[in-house]
Amino acid sequence: MRRVLLFDVMGTLVHDPFFEEVPAFFGVSFEALLPQLEPGPWVQFERGEIDQETLLRRFFRDGRAFDHAGLVACVRAAYRYLPGVEALLTDLSAACAGEGVSMHTLSNYPPWYRMIEERLRLSDYVLWSFVSCHTGVRKPDPEAYLGAAGALGVAPAQCVFADDRGSNCEAAREVGMDTIRFEDAAQLRRELRARGLRV
Repeated sequence: MRRVLLFDVMGTLVHDPFFEEVPAFFGVSFEALLPQLEPGPWVQFERGEIDQETLLRRFFRDGRAFDHAGLVACVRAAYRYLPGVEALLTDLSAACAGEGVSMHTLSNYPPWYRMIEERLRLSDYVLWSFVSCHTGVRKPDPEAYLGAAGALGVAPAQCVFADDRGSNCEAAREVGMDTIRFEDAAQLRRELRARGLRV
């Protein structure tokens, strides 16, 4: 039976700048920054409903001005593979090619995913198949998982989904997917080996 691997990106494969670098850009802690942000625009940006300019204009609840280009440059510079992930993806690509297993993203992210691609060339390992800014659906909406499986022509039970967020894994399990709650690259490698992949 054909199998598919679906990967969350931020916090699973790639370092997320939102928790460290973005607060540092504004000179505050994450805990201090979060209440100042307007949450709705980011979700809309991830669903492809607004553009970058609109997001940045509505970034803060009080509408304050800040260096938009500087923030985007800060985010771009912070993207990096999580420790051990690129080596795992290299091994996994070889294993999957030999066993007919395809690998795809299933990511809540805006068009900034293109900056990740420019810096890290993630598509050398995993196809950018399902990104919320294109699908219009964010995890943990069941349609995010069912839509991906349907587009790939497989049943949910043929998919293994890896994500660092428990709520996203739980939602995937509820539609019939096998899931791996990501902790680190070594743990993910063990979980994939347990599922018969030679990595």
